[in-house]
Amino acid sequence: MKVLVTGANGYLGAGVVKQLLDDGVEVVATDFRSDFIDSRAEIKEGNLFELDDPYTFFGKPDVVLHMAWRDGFKHASLNHINDLPSHYDFLSKMAHAGVKRICALGSMHEIGFFEGSIDENTPCHPQSLYGISKNALREALALLCKECEVEYQWIRGFYIVGTSTHGSSIFAKIAQAAQDGKTEFPFTMGLNQFDFTDYDEFCKQVAAVTEQDDVLGVINCCSGRPMTLAQRVEKFIEENNYNIKLLYGQFPDRPYDSKAIWGNDFKIQVIMDKRK
Repeated sequence: MKVLVTGANGYLGAGVVKQLLDDGVEVVATDFRSDFIDSRAEIKEGNLFELDDPYTFFGKPDVVLHMAWRDGFKHASLNHINDLPSHYDFLSKMAHAGVKRICALGSMHEIGFFEGSIDENTPCHPQSLYGISKNALREALALLCKECEVEYQWIRGFYIVGTSTHGSSIFAKIAQAAQDGKTEFPFTMGLNQFDFTDYDEFCKQVAAVTEQDDVLGVINCCSGRPMTLAQRVEKFIEENNYNIKLLYGQFPDRPYDSKAIWGNDFKIQVIMDKRK
């Protein structure tokens, strides 16, 4: 199997590329830069949206794992809407040229305001430009793959916990603050409950989804259980022995964040169980 990973130099992309390579998969990795890409991969720097025939350019991969996406943590960025046609055009070229399977990274922000466990049948009412754009690509890609008879997988990611400062998540910001010697960190009240997955586990789950074609469609990569943001951040600080105190109530919760939302992990557990 040859897998093309787009966005391979990103916070998540770099970890997934490494996991795929560790699993013995042939990887073609592409991004604007390659600072964080495992050197075992075949690396191609550049703008994939400018290619007339990306399928041939990337060596006719069996699977494309589309992780490329800019401003992922800036949910109001106009780039989400502006880039959407380019994402679809690239995936359309791959589908029509002959790629066997398209696996794309989505987000729980496609769902919008919802309380409880979500699965592939949960209605989507996104409330940010990021969520709207991801959801639009999901729906368009499902139609495209059906039309071209290409296998379709949509990985719905939740909240990823990692110690890298290469990223814009709350955990990356705390890691950066600790590295800078700060002892206080302004925070919300942290009462919202989310689904958290450790970085390495998330990369294993994404790789596992990509390496199989028995389970298709929308697949939650998640832990399957909720935890308050405050509990997980306090645990994160303790796990890494950071000398940082959270200043609760300094920032308001985002109005579009659900009070309690987590993923149904049935499909990902079926996939992970087959790897054992």
